Parts: sequence; C-alpha cells; structure tokens
Amino acid sequence: MLYVVTGPPASGKSSWIQAHATANDIVIDLDLLTQALTGPGAPSWNQAKVPVRVALQARYAAIEEACRHLDEVDVYLIHTMPNAKAMAKYKRLDAKVIAVDPGRDIVMARIEAMRSPEMTRVATRWYNQRRTMPRSVMPQASRQW
Repeated sequence: MLYVVTGPPASGKSSWIQAHATANDIVIDLDLLTQALTGPGAPSWNQAKVPVRVALQARYAAIEEACRHLDEVDVYLIHTMPNAKAMAKYKRLDAKVIAVDPGRDIVMARIEAMRSPEMTRVATRWYNQRRTMPRSVMPQASRQW
C-alpha cells in the first residue's frame, strides 16, 4: 500500500509515519533526503535551492522504484502539497492519502518554536490551497496528529 501523507510544515507528518510504519516499510521524506545530501554543519531544516533540487530528484527516483514494490512493502511518502497531476498519479496507484493537520494555530506556533520563519509562508500556502482545492482532488482521509 502507498500512503501519501500531506499537511503543512510542523503538522506532525513524520510523527504520524513513525506511529504507523514498520521497520520493513519504505519512508520517503524530502526533509530527510535534503539533510542527508547536505554537508556537515548544515541546519537540519536546510532549504537552500541546490540541495533541495538534488533531494527532489532523489525523491522522484525513490518514488518510482518504491512503487514497483508495493506488493512487497508499504510505502510512506510525505508530500506536503501534491498538485492535481500528482494526486491523479496517486489515485492510479490506489494510494491512501492522509492529511495531517492539528490546526493552523498549532502549526504556526510549532513553526515559530522549531522551524525556519520561511516555513510560515509554506504553511500559509498549504492552508490557502486547501481552502480552494476542488473536492475531487482533496485527500479523502483526514487525520489530526
């Protein structure tokens, strides 16, 4: 099974996966890929353009390969804001889409306490996009964490 876990920054997507995935599952997390591909001393929430671009390409390759093994393992993919094309692909793969959202106030407080101020812009965009998203594209399952 493919689980696509969406939600704004600092909503608890990684925590949701830690609570549900097993050691045999595949977890694809852009934040962890970016961290793994940056040099020593880089901040844990490094959003520099070049490392993120490299990590995005690694994520695309990991998704393609992991989806070839859905009959063997569960795959957990963090995708903060999948567009309509990505959602159509996930639907074709019969993915279960989970939206993790403890609420805007909690998310913004977590960002202020633990993340780069740039993440406030991303969270605002997530909430704005969700408000205008057609129901046919919106994640079916919604969970709070």
